[in-house]
Amino acid sequence: MITPLSLHTGAEVRGVDLTQPVDTALRERLNRAFVEHPVLVFRDQHLSPAQLFDAVQLFGEVFPQHNTRFALPECPQIHYISNQDFYPDGKRYIPGEGYHTDHSNAAEPPKATVLHAVRLPDRGGDTQFVNMQLAYQALPAAMRQRIDGMRAMHVYQSRHSERKLMALSETARQNVPDAVLHPLVRTHPESGRRSIYLNPIRIEGIVGMEEEAALALLDELLAHATQPQYEYRHQWRTGDMVMWDNRCLLHKANGDYDMGQVRYLYRIMLKGDVPV
Repeated sequence: MITPLSLHTGAEVRGVDLTQPVDTALRERLNRAFVEHPVLVFRDQHLSPAQLFDAVQLFGEVFPQHNTRFALPECPQIHYISNQDFYPDGKRYIPGEGYHTDHSNAAEPPKATVLHAVRLPDRGGDTQFVNMQLAYQALPAAMRQRIDGMRAMHVYQSRHSERKLMALSETARQNVPDAVLHPLVRTHPESGRRSIYLNPIRIEGIVGMEEEAALALLDELLAHATQPQYEYRHQWRTGDMVMWDNRCLLHKANGDYDMGQVRYLYRIMLKGDVPV
């Protein structure tokens, strides 16, 4: 029922219909699998927003997403991901471009994000994941010693980020902290494994470091972590429900497809805890 899709990160779940009740034994098995495989792919699911909302709670409580402009009116905890939105200047908005981890500017960032594919282009639009636990383990001992104990400042959008996010509404801004501090190396609360915890879109700086040195360090760590040996690349199929662990992965979406075709997915997140 649970089959690896890569040497280290992705796994496929078959034989589970998430529109139906799940018993305690299966629920526990799926949660154990998510600790071992930080990307779980549930094939052939065809869920309404309400069914998706119910299904993801097998893994935890729902996290309120920050930018409410993407909320579904009939189920506001679920947002949509689409290639049919545009920035105010008319440029097309491609959600998820550039490696990042979701909502790390929260004091307790979401432990997981779930996407459910409703409509997809004929080809392209893969999501790439990199395993930050493996990347941390492969760092030279001197670098691990250097970054252990460092803390980074996360904001809604870093002034250093090449990717620009959609602006928050006034109401949403009131519910999002101006800045939070998180460790640059965090320990997974369930597995105990350590990983690099960075986010090029959100990190404004590193406590106690000059800006130039901090940016150079972050660039070095990102270049190391995004090497192919740490990657699982997901090729989407309609009906896929994919959940991933924001505590130990970076991910990015690819806008390498015909923009005349619609790419539309539901998104929901699960509550996490304070990174340590």
